[in-house]
Amino acid sequence: MDSRSENLLGIRPEISKAQLHENMGTDERFQNQTLRPVIKLQNFLLLEAFKNYTHKHKGAFYELSLEKRLEYIERAIQKDIKFRNSLKGMVIGQFTLEEYQTYTMNSSALNKRMMNMVIERLKDQVQLLENELLV
Repeated sequence: MDSRSENLLGIRPEISKAQLHENMGTDERFQNQTLRPVIKLQNFLLLEAFKNYTHKHKGAFYELSLEKRLEYIERAIQKDIKFRNSLKGMVIGQFTLEEYQTYTMNSSALNKRMMNMVIERLKDQVQLLENELLV
């Protein structure tokens, strides 16, 4: 393993709930072994990227009810291809070479898992997406 891979793996948080077992499918194993730790590592960057996205769209997000905010998060990531690709890049950029090679074998299904995880993570932290008042 090269030093880049070692460094990337070394900074990832461990996730005790992400279980791995023998009869687990390849995609599920990749999700638990790679996607969960990388998305957790990139959490604050993903939050900041979403805040930036909302500001670029005139801050309408902050005027919505909680239920509508959750829908907005999902819709933004599903419908805005540029934004979705930006988020994917933040995650994929943290893959080791070996993980990237695994990812490319089934990128479509893994992208779907990845974006669903990002959507759920943002929804779970919607309270951190409050509009910061400028003083």
